[in-house]
Amino acid sequence: MIMLYGIKNCDTIKKAQRFLEHLTLPYQFHDYRVDGLSASLLEQFADQLDWQQLLNTRGTTWRQISEEQKKDLDRPKALALMLAQPALIKRPVLVNGEQYILGFSEASYQQLKTSA
Repeated sequence: MIMLYGIKNCDTIKKAQRFLEHLTLPYQFHDYRVDGLSASLLEQFADQLDWQQLLNTRGTTWRQISEEQKKDLDRPKALALMLAQPALIKRPVLVNGEQYILGFSEASYQQLKTSA
């Protein structure tokens, strides 16, 4: 089963969901705000994906973080920030077995259909 992780009201999540439905691929959506986010799940994401790419530095949540929090950012500090504020995680994170896809692109999602 494909797992799609993110935040329900995110436009990119909505695009990803529509595209998965267009491909008729069954998936389960996990909303960080509703379903929670465990440290172990976040560690799993960081082990499979580069933590620097996982950290969304382009959103409003990042701009609201103090310069002190951004200073000397390393993996443990970044994961702690993402755990405290899941909106800092780039969306979506798609997990299909051992395959992890960060962000949304039609091309990468289309490959899910061909491998199904």
